[in-house]
Amino acid sequence: MTQGVMRSQTAPAGRGLEVKPHSLLDDVYGICVGVLFAATGVLLLQAAGLITGGVAGIALLGSYMTGQSVGLLFLLINVPFFLFGYLFMGARFTAKSLVGSAMIMALLKLIPNGLVIGHVDPMVAALGGGTFCGMGILALARHGAGLGGTGIVTLWLQKRYAINAGRTQVMIDSVILMVALTMVEPERVGWSALSAVAMSSMVMAWHRAGRYFGS
Repeated sequence: MTQGVMRSQTAPAGRGLEVKPHSLLDDVYGICVGVLFAATGVLLLQAAGLITGGVAGIALLGSYMTGQSVGLLFLLINVPFFLFGYLFMGARFTAKSLVGSAMIMALLKLIPNGLVIGHVDPMVAALGGGTFCGMGILALARHGAGLGGTGIVTLWLQKRYAINAGRTQVMIDSVILMVALTMVEPERVGWSALSAVAMSSMVMAWHRAGRYFGS
């Protein structure tokens, strides 16, 4: 699905529309927007001491436990997943995802210099942060990229076996949150679960086979 939008295809009969491939400018802009959404979502979650699903959640949890930069952990955790992406999703997808992850790491370092979140209610952080992360995943996926980590696996499963990426992500996120229960207080895990649901719901609703021409 992530590659389908790059090929010129004709829409189903009767619609009279033609799907044109994304230009380089389209891809650059789409990936930048996706990265900005994702980074903003992570910062909202971090401000409330929450985690979420996917590699962002693992990086946040690791940051709370070790004190290391969430951006650095995000990039390091992604390394084996990028190898998987290269082998099964192709060099183009992996290169775009690597660029996106490097940009997220940079933004997570730079944004706090211009935006300081003094207080955010956990519910607002959970819903807003999860939704922003989900929008980031969608924007990247529509331009043949991913946030890396577990998202690469879910996109591959959808492309190869037509298994909805959102549903797969929910299962993975459930495991991450269960592990988090052994490390952080249950209330924070509860709000974190809400953020994971918000993120996965965006992907489940809008990123599935047949939703767009060429998908």
